[in-house]
Amino acid sequence: MSYGIYIGRNHSADGHAWLAGYGDEPSSHWLEIAPRAQHLPGAKVEVGVSPTADLPGQRSTIPQVAETFRHLRVSYSYYLGVPAPITNGGLNEHGVAVRDIWSTSRKALIQMTPPDQQGPNYSDLARLVLERARTAREGVDLLAALIAEHGYSCYGGNSHIIADPNEAWVVIEFAGAQKLWVAERLGPDSIRASRPGYIGVIPDQPTDDFLFPEHFISFAKQQGWYDPAQGPFDVNAVYGDGKGRWDGVAWIEDEMRQRAARAEKIGLHDMIFAIATERLTGDTAGYGQVVPLVHPRHDALRVMWHAPVGPVTAPLVPVFMGMTDIPLEYGIHRYLTTGESARFLDERHSARNGDTVSHVAQGAEVTHSAFAVHKRLMHLAFQLQEPLLGEIDAHWRRLEHQLQSELEDVSRTAEILLDQQEDRLARRFLTLQSSTWLQNALHDAMILGEAAEKRIRNRGALNLATTPMKPQQVW
Repeated sequence: MSYGIYIGRNHSADGHAWLAGYGDEPSSHWLEIAPRAQHLPGAKVEVGVSPTADLPGQRSTIPQVAETFRHLRVSYSYYLGVPAPITNGGLNEHGVAVRDIWSTSRKALIQMTPPDQQGPNYSDLARLVLERARTAREGVDLLAALIAEHGYSCYGGNSHIIADPNEAWVVIEFAGAQKLWVAERLGPDSIRASRPGYIGVIPDQPTDDFLFPEHFISFAKQQGWYDPAQGPFDVNAVYGDGKGRWDGVAWIEDEMRQRAARAEKIGLHDMIFAIATERLTGDTAGYGQVVPLVHPRHDALRVMWHAPVGPVTAPLVPVFMGMTDIPLEYGIHRYLTTGESARFLDERHSARNGDTVSHVAQGAEVTHSAFAVHKRLMHLAFQLQEPLLGEIDAHWRRLEHQLQSELEDVSRTAEILLDQQEDRLARRFLTLQSSTWLQNALHDAMILGEAAEKRIRNRGALNLATTPMKPQQVW
């Protein structure tokens, strides 16, 4: 399902906008850097869904561009049969950030979707924006052009928030293979949460703040879903689930408005709260991201705060665009990776079936999986919410305050090196510093997990029932 939240710069303590969120998927997740890359003329990109997806379709190809941009992203291995690896977005070298968020289409549109649907899926669109867009508006125009030319493959409807330091856009893509999409601009005074992505009333024609294809309203009229005599066109009512703002969205938007009304406005730790609170975040959250939407003097200094699981029991740690490597512990492992239960770290059977060999390198697999370690800690805390959940939350929030204080000096040091054209030294420094932060956080999680298990066992409180224990969530 996923969740995203955008805060316009007029509400920010630091004078810049924010984008944060997480993905809701059951499979493994891993952090990765996609380098800038050049591609040969005539190169193609495979996109779409397969006949085995929950809402089936046909894979197809679209033209590749000459150069794709460097970006940070989280990938995962399964959601509703969409071919892996999958991503919900991240941050690119030009400062464009993307969050993918589920958005259910009208039931009739889902039923209208043909079994041979083609075109980019939700993950393809997120990745293509990161690879190709220099601004948020470019990202919207790219999605519009891709859908118009190649179609859109869906699992029932979806949305994206595409943001840069100047503005953001909510873009909803609808099921039904009718090339229907709509986009709403978010500005400096906006506070918008998506889960699901929603857009309400729109004007009759596209404007600077609302974009949609020519047939967007006329198609609804043809289907008998919209009568202009009954009032303005409400996107959610006509093409969506008709529920408007869900309770969780209303709660967090109202909460963030209250925080924005304070003298100190909204800062990093308010954004962390928005995706770490147990009212919104649990086991389904596969990771967390918070992106300060800024233009530093050097692209290498762009930062994405990353949590390897839902940050209700995990810290968000800064990672840099200029890093050259991600610690193996935060990369792909076999734990919860789709298909790995039928593969081996052994190639004896590969002659008759090449897919019996693990897709994970042996050297990576022997390292601790940050995803697995933090998942363990999460479910320990959920079994003894009082006092463990509060203690673990307090530990990570203190760590984030410490990292924030260190981040300024680290960024300034790297900036001095970059100003002197010492790019190699700057990237090495950023990689070393962020990797140290990530590894230290993982070490803390392992210690906290060992202590938590002993406390729960000593109380005889291990939950061996078939119903998992968890905090009460709004959604």
